[in-house]
Amino acid sequence: MQHRVMASWSKERRFWSIIESTMKMPLNGLRAFATVYAHGGIRSAARELGIVHSSVSRHLAELELWLGVRLVGDAAGRRGITFTPQGEALGRATLSSFRDIERAITAVQEARSGRSVTVSTTPSFAARWLLPRLPRLEQAHPHLEVSVVVDQKIDNLQTGDIDLAIRMGRGPWPDARCEPLMDEVLYPVMSPALFEASGQPAQPADLLGTRLVHDRDPHASWEAWRQLYGPASMDVTAGPRFSSSDLVLRAAVQGQGVALARHRFAFDDIASGALVRPFKDAAVALGPAYWIALPLHRDVRSGASTVIAWLKEQAAFSDTVI
Repeated sequence: MQHRVMASWSKERRFWSIIESTMKMPLNGLRAFATVYAHGGIRSAARELGIVHSSVSRHLAELELWLGVRLVGDAAGRRGITFTPQGEALGRATLSSFRDIERAITAVQEARSGRSVTVSTTPSFAARWLLPRLPRLEQAHPHLEVSVVVDQKIDNLQTGDIDLAIRMGRGPWPDARCEPLMDEVLYPVMSPALFEASGQPAQPADLLGTRLVHDRDPHASWEAWRQLYGPASMDVTAGPRFSSSDLVLRAAVQGQGVALARHRFAFDDIASGALVRPFKDAAVALGPAYWIALPLHRDVRSGASTVIAWLKEQAAFSDTVI
């Protein structure tokens, strides 16, 4: 324990020593010298920095005085000024460091620019609902740059990287400010080939003997549908299970069995004829199933507010639950 405390104290002392040393550095002189080193001359460096060349010379003189060594040689050749060995070493180091800082600043600005909005959601929601609609958002708000982060389980919203999340399930959740986005219903779907091979089932009892495809999401279980529509003898334990609603629908399209589909995700496949909905009225209502989740202790940026308003518009008029 004492060793860990001493190590922590030593690390903290080194940190503050670096900070103190940095605060004493003539940063203007270092920047001027790095520019002179990069351009090989004082006048060209002055043009780059937007100052008169006498100011650059003064910065160099102050830097040399602070260091106590010469950086610039006495003789100038065809290539401009020359540098002492110390000047060469410092020039390479400062130029590399300023470039690293510039790249880091650019990366931060790009990642968190006013136009940038990062949305976190599940793979199924991203693939089946959000991504197909993003071109509409781009057309309506061309100034926005929306990034999508997918994860089967959406965790911490407080890190600062995520502007908003779209969660699936029975909210709200205590770790976020939540508001419902869309309702959902479940109903059986199958491929056209399986529909024909099964004798074109017209009522739930006709599914007996047909393989069921399962979603591991407990809110989308076949048992909930069987309790409402039967038949009581239906075996809802057999059949393959998939870890996402998207995979469930892909398996159904391939004819691997009858899937209990989320309407919001199956709508496009049904409209295109890739899937058949055999029973028009046999659906399980889930109520609010998709939620907008926002960080608890952080203001919503203007770009994120625009995306939220757009999401609500899309949820209001598209793919009406039937």
